[in-house]
Amino acid sequence: MDAPLPIEALAEIGVETDTRLYLDHARRHARRHGYDRWTLVDIDAHHVESISWKEIVDFIEDPVLRDQAKAYHAERVGAPPYGLVGDFGLRYQDCGGRIPHQADRRERVEPGPHRDVVLTRRAMEALAVAYMVVFPTSMLFLGMHPQPQMEVALGRAYNRWVEATLLAGDAGILALAYLPFNTPEEALRVVEESAAHPRVVGFTVTSTRYKPVHDRAYWRLYRAIEESGKPICFHAGYHWQDPSLATIPTFLGMHALGFVWCNMVHMTNWILEGIPERFPRLRSLWVESGLAWIPFLMQRLDDQFLMRPSEAPMLKRLPSEYMAERCWYSSQPMERGNPKALALTFEMIRAESQLLWSSDWPHFDFDTPGVIYDLPFLSEAAKRAILGGNAQRLFGLPDRRPPGPGGA
Repeated sequence: MDAPLPIEALAEIGVETDTRLYLDHARRHARRHGYDRWTLVDIDAHHVESISWKEIVDFIEDPVLRDQAKAYHAERVGAPPYGLVGDFGLRYQDCGGRIPHQADRRERVEPGPHRDVVLTRRAMEALAVAYMVVFPTSMLFLGMHPQPQMEVALGRAYNRWVEATLLAGDAGILALAYLPFNTPEEALRVVEESAAHPRVVGFTVTSTRYKPVHDRAYWRLYRAIEESGKPICFHAGYHWQDPSLATIPTFLGMHALGFVWCNMVHMTNWILEGIPERFPRLRSLWVESGLAWIPFLMQRLDDQFLMRPSEAPMLKRLPSEYMAERCWYSSQPMERGNPKALALTFEMIRAESQLLWSSDWPHFDFDTPGVIYDLPFLSEAAKRAILGGNAQRLFGLPDRRPPGPGGA
């Protein structure tokens, strides 16, 4: 067993700290429990795409827009990424400097594979992860861009860059293609172009947006995703400028509600408007909202549906049954304050088949595999399913061992 480092040997965590040192306790936990016996799949990690934005804008298809973006970055040193709509909540992510690793990743990387490939491999190695699904960070707000055509241009450029750079760099790095959801016909084009890529394992809607997911304009898109055999993912986010969230004075409160509220609204429309009945083979994945909201919404929708079933004529079953059998969920950030409530939540959402572990690395509230492994009410088979088996079935992934030491 690895001995803990003496306190005087521990360096202060900062923006230059090596991922493997930052995750050293997770590495020891993985070794102690033999995670390499299983195929662990992290279905929600992040990279900081804005650091590579000068590369990404090279993939913009429109030549005029591409030239504008390149000139913008050439002429404005230190300017924010061209075209992105930032959220001022990002300035609070480092908790006043107490969680600095995410704020500006200046970790040293030797020349060779792309920086984001190297950093992702380091996290995979430390967490004993065989596959890691990588999402963007700042682009989670792109659905709020006032110009729909900009979401299309930047979303498509990002997808092309990811395929050419990250997915080409390691067979264990996976992605869900960004859907420019504000323009349904362009979202459909993304599916048509990316569905055949073996490491594009699904399609992402960033949930911070004001679009009704049940609108008929999306039906061709949903049919195409259903026929691809890959899932659609709703990745939660927040928008502090939302009139309801704007009443909250702290990032703590806004973050607690924002990441839940957007997916609660979309899930309500997804279920009550009968999307699971219209598209019976379409699988949906709900990411980064935690778990506590799901039992609440199950009970609330069931209660109202039983009193007013005429307003949801497509439903043949209770809303909670669709949510438990036709939807999949990521685990992070898992609310662990009440173990009894957590155990009941796992039972209600049928976690042994519907829950997928996610780390959300490198964000401030990331969860290691130990968050699942150490739960006393789970059998070893359930732990293995949640930590990787369920994701393997959802995404069609073969068994694979995690990468070994030696990230550049």
